[in-house]
Amino acid sequence: MSKPKQIIKILQDGGVGVLPTDTIYGIVSSALNRKTVERIYKLRRRNPGKPMIILIGSLGDLRLFGIRPGLEMTRHLRKFWPGRVSIILPCKSKQFAYLHRGTKTLAFRLPKPVWLRKLLAKTGPLVAPSANWERGAPAKTIREAKKYFGKKVDFYVDGGRSLSSPSVLVRINHGVVEVIRGGAKRI
Repeated sequence: MSKPKQIIKILQDGGVGVLPTDTIYGIVSSALNRKTVERIYKLRRRNPGKPMIILIGSLGDLRLFGIRPGLEMTRHLRKFWPGRVSIILPCKSKQFAYLHRGTKTLAFRLPKPVWLRKLLAKTGPLVAPSANWERGAPAKTIREAKKYFGKKVDFYVDGGRSLSSPSVLVRINHGVVEVIRGGAKRI
């Protein structure tokens, strides 16, 4: 299934699916729905102490998480976004403990593909870890994703073979960019 209206409705209603992101296939659900986030942890067999990357449709989406970057941080964000760089930002709100898992930080990415940002504008922010079990190889095709999740997810969107790598993961401290994980784009 790949009809955008159906996918948007499923995600708005608390569903989980697999789709191509700007990097690799991700298993996605609403980042603002605690139940669906927990469902992804179970489906991925993910370490419950590890936060997930959140895809956003615009810089303004950060406000939904109580994050209001200052002028200097906004300049840094605009250097990398939209793009294949996930940036760790402070999020001390207890309301989002189900996302930050006690780290009091969240990693966000504003993807470049227009179709994905349009989807995010309708669904809101999505958690989007790679489509695989923890420690398994990321799915490069829908067929590989189905081997991991079968009928346990609500939809699959086939974007062909993924030839990309996971996003680069960075933290910015006092204007200094620290690369936590290399990936799809060099800094």
